[in-house]
Amino acid sequence: MTADPFVRPFMVTGGRTHPGYDGLRVETLLHAATPSTAGLRFEARRMVELCRTPQALADLAVALRQPLGVVRVLAADLLAAGHLQIEDQLGELPLAVIERIRDRVSAL
Repeated sequence: MTADPFVRPFMVTGGRTHPGYDGLRVETLLHAATPSTAGLRFEARRMVELCRTPQALADLAVALRQPLGVVRVLAADLLAAGHLQIEDQLGELPLAVIERIRDRVSAL
């Protein structure tokens, strides 16, 4: 069994450290706006695939094994391009969701 190749975070984001959209928090739920991943590469494609069901930004960071800042930059790019949408969050998040996000962030 071989280990996954390590790609430096700055390579994933093209050297950018700040997202184009600043409203993304760790608990922000994202979902795919379209089922197509045509034209997307690597982490961006995987992120859209994962978001076929709503995913919190923290959950995406764990699934992609990338720092939260990297995932935030990628998510902002995908939002701007129309590949992702922010899931409407009405009211407070259930305690179980908050605890799961806390656990996932701790795992980073």
